[in-house]
Amino acid sequence: MATRMPSVLRTLALSRPATFTQTQHARRSFQTSRKMMADVVSPSKPIGAFRGSLLGFLLGTVLAGGGLYYYVVDEYKVSNELLVEDIYALQSAVQRLEGYVKALEEEVKTKK
Repeated sequence: MATRMPSVLRTLALSRPATFTQTQHARRSFQTSRKMMADVVSPSKPIGAFRGSLLGFLLGTVLAGGGLYYYVVDEYKVSNELLVEDIYALQSAVQRLEGYVKALEEEVKTKK
């Protein structure tokens, strides 16, 4: 940094006597309280890598299975509703056809 300063400032900085604040900063030592130096105690037991991966796998499997279950149940409900609709449409078509057949039988009886 001294090489970047202009030569006039460099000579002033070097020729100036050390002040009280400069020597005070040099004499300071690093101090902390006992609280700050105490080890941090974790409140819970750390989970091992094997247990953590097993727990994560099981949790992921349960979530994926639950999502799949709700998806399949929803698809089942939709297909069931469509099937019931088709059954009602077939029933109404059969009733109309039955009505036409009865009407034709009545016409045949009246013509004889």
